[in-house]
Amino acid sequence: MNPALAGAPIVTAAQMRAAETACFAAGASQTELMEQAARTVARQVARFARSRPVLVLAGPGNNGGDAFGVASFLAEWGHDVAVAALGQCWAGAAGVMRDRWRGPVATLDVATPRPVLVDGLFGIGLSRPIAAPIRDRLGLLVDAAELVVAIDVPSGRDADAAPGEGARADITVALGALKPCHVVGDAGACGHVTLAELAIAVPGETRMIARPRLHRPLPGDHKYTRGLVLVIGGAMPGAARLAAQAAACGGAGYVALASDDARVPFDAVVSRGVGAVAGLLEDPRLGAAVIGPGLGRDDDARNLCEEVVASHCPIVMDGDALALVSLERLALRAAPTILTPHGGEFDRMFGPGTGNKLDRTREAAQQTGAVVVHKGADTVIAAPDGCAVVAHPPAWLATAGTGDVLAGLAAARLAASHDPMQAAIEAVWLHARAASLAGPAFVADGLAMHLPQAIAECL
Repeated sequence: MNPALAGAPIVTAAQMRAAETACFAAGASQTELMEQAARTVARQVARFARSRPVLVLAGPGNNGGDAFGVASFLAEWGHDVAVAALGQCWAGAAGVMRDRWRGPVATLDVATPRPVLVDGLFGIGLSRPIAAPIRDRLGLLVDAAELVVAIDVPSGRDADAAPGEGARADITVALGALKPCHVVGDAGACGHVTLAELAIAVPGETRMIARPRLHRPLPGDHKYTRGLVLVIGGAMPGAARLAAQAAACGGAGYVALASDDARVPFDAVVSRGVGAVAGLLEDPRLGAAVIGPGLGRDDDARNLCEEVVASHCPIVMDGDALALVSLERLALRAAPTILTPHGGEFDRMFGPGTGNKLDRTREAAQQTGAVVVHKGADTVIAAPDGCAVVAHPPAWLATAGTGDVLAGLAAARLAASHDPMQAAIEAVWLHARAASLAGPAFVADGLAMHLPQAIAECL
């Protein structure tokens, strides 16, 4: 997770263009905004280029204007800069930036490779694949460079993260807001992403996840007001124990583990038989229930799952439970629901789809009325009316049992906040932070023990 991007907005190409149009219609100067963007990109280039020669590629339209602005600032600051362009005509603000560049301009096909390459050929407006001769020449210049900095998006990459080919970059400076390609799909092609904040108002429904603000228990709180969590076990009791451990370490005041296996992760976790589930679900003090980790998929598991879904209790569904209940049944629930599928489970539930991960997760949330935590190398959290993303959580989370930990943690946060979107965001952030604190090559059994420290950082 890049802390510098915490809370940053994520917009589609169409949303960004609409925001720019509205900004200029309100009287903002396009030239001043382009100059601001170019200066920010140039600072990033200067920071990493040091004394190495720089080649700036300027494409047609506004991306070319940004590129000429970058070249002008770098030259003004004493850097060795060359410019190669595609096209000859720049109008408006782009024309102003072109006129500020006093050096020669080579054509793309004869440009000499340099150690630092600034890719300003194509931006978010590109709607078709790059022509083969241009693509091949760009690829040659990229491969020859020691450092590639892309303006807004690497040329040829679809801003909305649609599948396709394009250039790669070591650093991408997003202009005004992040785009889906920076955080989902083949986001690695963008390298390290930074954000140039511009004076443009953009939609805020989708944002990068930020460290949550948690609250200490009040003087009058007790174990039930802090949250009673029920974890329901099944065929693989170890998974339910991991969930119960995470719920206990994640802030719940009371955790009950309903399982035919009497073992519990801590003495403080209360062991109950599966037969007690019906009565526990009717307990008005119950803040959230977890079902799915290690549940199994036999008739008994299906019946348990149906009983939980039919209840009025807030629930977190993971693992096997996601395969046992229909989408139509989930959509009928009135109580808060959090679903935590990984990619394979998501595809089985909602179909493979054709959109990017943001769009597909939003659609799943709207279809079920639940908060959907679509796990993976990029985790997307969507409610019917909002979306949050954590890009590149610790890769060591790719180990057995960490999903069970997340499910139990989400239930603890849901029992505390009673807000499923807030709970999911808190759980995902704390889960990733605990993994960072655990260090490399941890096992899921020890992950929950780092949650109290992660929580302490949010108080």
